[in-house]
Amino acid sequence: MNNLRFALRQLRKAPAFTVTALATIAICLGANLAIFAVIDSILLRPLPFPQSDRLVTIYNTYPKAGVENDGSSITNYYERRGNIPAFSSLSLFRYGSEVVGETGAAEQTEIMRISPEFFTTLGSGPVMGRSFNEAEAEVAENNGVAIVTDAYWHQRLNSDPNVLGRDIRVNTMPRKIVGVLPPDFRFLSSEARIFLPIRSRLEQRTPTERHSGGGGTHMIARLKPGATIAEAQAQIDAHNAAVEKDNPEAKAMAEAGFRSPVFPLHADHVRSILPTLWLMHAGVFFLLLIGAVNLVNLLLIRASGRAKEMAIRQSMGASRRHVVSQVMVETVLLTVVGGLLGLVLGAWGIRLLEVLGADRLPLGARIAFDGWLASIGLVGAVVLGIVIAVPIAWFNLSSHLAHALQSESRTGTISRAAQRLRHGFIVAQIALAFILLAGAALLGLSLKNVLAVPSGFRAEHVLTGECTISWDFIPNRVVIIDRLLESIRQQPGMVSAGTITSIPLSGDSGKTAITPKDYVPSPGQSQQGHYSYGVHGDYFSVLGIPLREGRFLTSAASHRPERVCVVDEDFARRYWPNGGALGQRIAVGDETDDAKLFTIVGVVGAVKQTELTESQGQGAVYVPLAYRENNSFFVVTRTSQRPEAFAETLRKLVRATNPYLAIDNLRSMETRIDDSLIARRSPALLAGIFAGVALLLAAIGTYGVLSYAVAQRRREIGIRMALGAQRRQIGMQFLSLGLRLLASGTIFGLIGAWLAGRAMRSVLFDVSTLRLTTLLGVALVMSIVSLIACLIPARRATRVDPMVALRAE
Repeated sequence: MNNLRFALRQLRKAPAFTVTALATIAICLGANLAIFAVIDSILLRPLPFPQSDRLVTIYNTYPKAGVENDGSSITNYYERRGNIPAFSSLSLFRYGSEVVGETGAAEQTEIMRISPEFFTTLGSGPVMGRSFNEAEAEVAENNGVAIVTDAYWHQRLNSDPNVLGRDIRVNTMPRKIVGVLPPDFRFLSSEARIFLPIRSRLEQRTPTERHSGGGGTHMIARLKPGATIAEAQAQIDAHNAAVEKDNPEAKAMAEAGFRSPVFPLHADHVRSILPTLWLMHAGVFFLLLIGAVNLVNLLLIRASGRAKEMAIRQSMGASRRHVVSQVMVETVLLTVVGGLLGLVLGAWGIRLLEVLGADRLPLGARIAFDGWLASIGLVGAVVLGIVIAVPIAWFNLSSHLAHALQSESRTGTISRAAQRLRHGFIVAQIALAFILLAGAALLGLSLKNVLAVPSGFRAEHVLTGECTISWDFIPNRVVIIDRLLESIRQQPGMVSAGTITSIPLSGDSGKTAITPKDYVPSPGQSQQGHYSYGVHGDYFSVLGIPLREGRFLTSAASHRPERVCVVDEDFARRYWPNGGALGQRIAVGDETDDAKLFTIVGVVGAVKQTELTESQGQGAVYVPLAYRENNSFFVVTRTSQRPEAFAETLRKLVRATNPYLAIDNLRSMETRIDDSLIARRSPALLAGIFAGVALLLAAIGTYGVLSYAVAQRRREIGIRMALGAQRRQIGMQFLSLGLRLLASGTIFGLIGAWLAGRAMRSVLFDVSTLRLTTLLGVALVMSIVSLIACLIPARRATRVDPMVALRAE
């Protein structure tokens, strides 16, 4: 207790040091807490299901055909269910949205379609009612059932205790509620509020449909106790080989590289964001290292100033244990108080990350500041205090009493070992700050290069929204959409309007096998998967997609018997490199009937479909909307005003067109581009913030060491100036010391920046890891900041009055 009171007095006596140290600790720990909250929620925390580490996902991949993840098919499900010994349960699910509600009050609602074993596979099911049964997976009359989430039960059904057996309307059809899920139920990043059974007919389960996943249907399974992923993979491979024996398409599938990999469900879901998260973690850890080094340096300077005090206490009988405990209490007190402030900054940091879009990352909805995170922060503060106390205690115990007393009373100098230690810490700070600054510069350049990539369309003044139409109206969807587009065109400020089954950057990466008539792949190659969309209205004009040759598809194409299509220039270049795409006929999917082939009537510019950084040559085919039986589509409108201003009007027009037509997800195209860059923009911005803080800490450290050197050598400076030394010589001595530290730190920083650049290759776009101009720019910034930090104490040294300095002694 005495040590604690003494530590408080010492910290109060040095307010400038205390404030600087607390701010350093709070910023570094707060930043680490915020980033750790993201990593913990997304990577470290298990999925909220019993023994979630046994949950796996299985999907079909055809890498040689350019299709990395095609999901799984209904046939896969029925063939594998019960035939893979490593699985205790296997199920399917499919994301989607439907029109839910009564006439006039229907709204678009996120849903999931699932197989009967879905909740059994997860190990978590309804707390009221039951799951689906096998009969409800059949397409039959009067078997419409639904399971709702706890939130939907409370918000839309008024927490009705008799909800089981109650009907809700989904796509105009009544669905009987058979279950209510627990309050904390959420599957991965889905926002589904209603669960419906995946229903299929017998013909959809045949071998001919085995490779018709289309990327929309996904498979999960639970490993049996003791079973491993390697065993499951071997069994899946053996099963695929067995069922493909009699498949006429087996050779084509083998040429496409067909395989069904088995991955842990959690790891697969967050795989796309993994490099970014570890990069953010590395950046904030470097910041913590810089803060810790800075704090150690400040404490060493302070310990040097108290060397005489410690020498006197030891000469009067203070034990080594007492000295260590005093140092330990003081540093731990400092870091704990700083840690408490860091908790506040960490909570604010989490809010900042949410603003930057962290909640839209996979599993990002789980990011929160809670008691677990606070306890981690406080424990980290205590550990940091203990670690920092070690070099301070070593410094106090390694000093000789006589030297310390003499040093403080006569010579005004310190030992060379103490000097080298402090200078080494400054070099480390400069090197670490250099690495952070170089990393931030590389990320910034990468983001700049991504933004400079031509998207293939004009995003300004374009509003988009996702529409869902009831399945009952699918046969009349073209007429309904014509009516909607006509009402949109009549609005003031409207330039053009159209629809497409999936707009660019919407997250839909599904591909379809599309081949020209009579096309035979070269030996060793396979048929390719390409993007395929249904369009209507003036879609190409709305997005400003250029016409290369031929003509666009318009609404008229959906009303004519001729089956025509438009392809992009990547598709045309792949199959007709010398031109001549117009008039060619292509097969979409596994269609072989000559009457159902599409004739190419136009070639348009290539568009970045999934992300701005996707490789060229993917190829896309646009067919009239009438040939796509999707119950959802995107409305795209070009306005002469701010797009968001038209959002409410568009919502009303959709409702007025048909009471069972709903629209949601209204966003401008520019917003969609920004959202697609969250995984790149957020790390670049955070790295810039971390680099700025690191630069400030390095400057503070350099300034602190040189200022202390001036103060300690004040008497020496006075004597030299009394003997004729010029002020310029005195200033240059201390400035040269700072420059030597800067040069040493820069050399180590260059090596570290090169290594960091190599480690960052997977998240950089079109940026060299050893970019000379970037390194020179970083070195220039570091030099300017360090020079400013050096000049202030050097100038102070030149202003020492010899008479005042000698009189003080």
